[in-house]
Amino acid sequence: MSQHSAIPYRSAVATGLCAVSGISAALIAWLAPGQPGVAIAAWLICYLAGGLRPLAESLSNLLEKKLTVDTLMVVAALGAAVLGDWLEGGVLLFLFSLSGTLEAYATYRTNRSIESLIQLRPQQANRISQDGSVDEWIDIESLQLHDRVRVRPGERFPVDGTILDGETWIDESTITGESVPVQKGVQGEVFSGTMNGSGTVIVEMQRVFADTTLERIVQLVHEAQSQKTPTQRLVESWQQPYVLGVFACSAFVLLATRLVHTDDWSDAFYHAMVLLVAASPCAVVVSSPAVMLSAIAKAGRQGVLFKGAAQLEKLGKIDVLAMDKTGTVTQGHPVVQQVWYPDGSEPSRILALAAAVEKQSEHPLAIPVLDYVANQEPKGPAFELTEFSSLTSLGVHARVDGVWVGVGREALFQERNVPLLPGMADNADRMRANGQTAIIVLAKEAGMGCVIGVADAIRPEAASTIKAIKELGVGKIVLLTGDHEQVAKAIALQLNVDEYRAGLMPDGKVAELRRLSTEGKMIAMIGDGVNDAPALASADVGIAMGGGGTDVALETADVVLMRDDLKGLPFAIWISRLARRRVQQNMVFAFGTIAVLVLASFFQLPLWLGVLGHEGSTVLVVFNGLRILGARVPKT
Repeated sequence: MSQHSAIPYRSAVATGLCAVSGISAALIAWLAPGQPGVAIAAWLICYLAGGLRPLAESLSNLLEKKLTVDTLMVVAALGAAVLGDWLEGGVLLFLFSLSGTLEAYATYRTNRSIESLIQLRPQQANRISQDGSVDEWIDIESLQLHDRVRVRPGERFPVDGTILDGETWIDESTITGESVPVQKGVQGEVFSGTMNGSGTVIVEMQRVFADTTLERIVQLVHEAQSQKTPTQRLVESWQQPYVLGVFACSAFVLLATRLVHTDDWSDAFYHAMVLLVAASPCAVVVSSPAVMLSAIAKAGRQGVLFKGAAQLEKLGKIDVLAMDKTGTVTQGHPVVQQVWYPDGSEPSRILALAAAVEKQSEHPLAIPVLDYVANQEPKGPAFELTEFSSLTSLGVHARVDGVWVGVGREALFQERNVPLLPGMADNADRMRANGQTAIIVLAKEAGMGCVIGVADAIRPEAASTIKAIKELGVGKIVLLTGDHEQVAKAIALQLNVDEYRAGLMPDGKVAELRRLSTEGKMIAMIGDGVNDAPALASADVGIAMGGGGTDVALETADVVLMRDDLKGLPFAIWISRLARRRVQQNMVFAFGTIAVLVLASFFQLPLWLGVLGHEGSTVLVVFNGLRILGARVPKT
């Protein structure tokens, strides 16, 4: 077990031991009142399990001349024990122990997210000499700028660089997030961590190891997760004055009671402890966990995983939702969207001819074409295929039963001096304007052809999800993608989003989020890929698609849609806003109760009544939180 993974378990064990021993002590005191020693022993275990961490942190802070809520909790718990109210102190310590466990888990998850990124990086590279005569496998940290490496099919690129020899197609989804692999040849740029496809290539290293795109992604995630949230800064700003004020008031009551009302120091201490217990924010501390844990449990039943209470609370505050395209609002793989046939073409025959040629192609877009033909027509007779040729970035052509058939872009047919049929070029442009890749098929001697539009299909639930999110009051929805301008524009129009940004690398998405944040907006980002990890980490709330989402996206995100269904997103925002309202209700009630109890402590409030009011407010706050479990989800 690694050091990082052990930390949450140790903290969780301490929290569990605190709860079990505390419950046992309370039961012993109730069922066996004649055995006070056994009950006290159990309470001591409870106090040690729950109080060692806040005690250690309190002492550390005191050495730095700082007062925190940890200090107040420890003193309040000890004061309750001195007055014989062990249960009060046990509850306070358990809540703080639970908080420590959640904090330890957050640290553990941060380490896991960065480790998941680093695992994409190859550990070794096949370096070759300048003349290509010597190959050697070395650690990538030993590579120097302008070294040459050989990358074979199925291997990840170990460096950022340019191709010197060979051609291939590359799966760059880890960097750009786009589902369609990219064909690249000599002088093509490659990125560390991306997957090589069909060809062996030689790459010259253009960036030092620490400056590769993948390393920059790791750094962006690390920086974003190390930043303090506004809630953290707010807590740090008020806790020292509050604790100092409570201690000062308790000391004042101790001295004033001794000088004015009694000659008995124990009686004066009793009144000071009443104030300290009354002012200890037990109900305040439980106000948020009681609600948030109930909301997290209810969300889990709906397939929405919140990584913690802070993330749940923040989601309800968002003003802007930024959405990745590929794998998020789209299905993540290209399919045939439409086929246009010129007059005189026989659809079944031209598709069969196209499939016969595409079967020999290694281009990724051949797969959706073949799938479409297989679903449209029954399997026909085998064709005799000769003179097959593939032209990089243009397409493929061959003779099928003596008929020349070309499949590709317009430039392929210009290269072969084959004129397109009327309407082909216009319909290809129309498909591209709609965000599709246009594949032209032309059978020269047969005088037939078609234009096939291929694109990543929009999820069926995407449009209704965006409509529901707008109805919930989210002011702006922005589409962020590494795809081309035309594709982004077409998707944005179909989904009715407010803005879109195209051609973005991972750092470009982070820059867009920062631009939006300068407008004073609270921003959520939803994505699924490694390229989305920096944006997920830098957004106020990061949301990942759980089904197709990569490990690093799931580790980095604050919220995960485990069913890989966008319909969980409006529910997540709704439950977050409901939870925030309940927390606000609880906080007002808890602080109001403290104010009443503190005021009453100056008018001879007995300890039992202070405990009753204190614990009664805590029970009511918890009950208000549990009501979320039975809340009815709106049908919309």
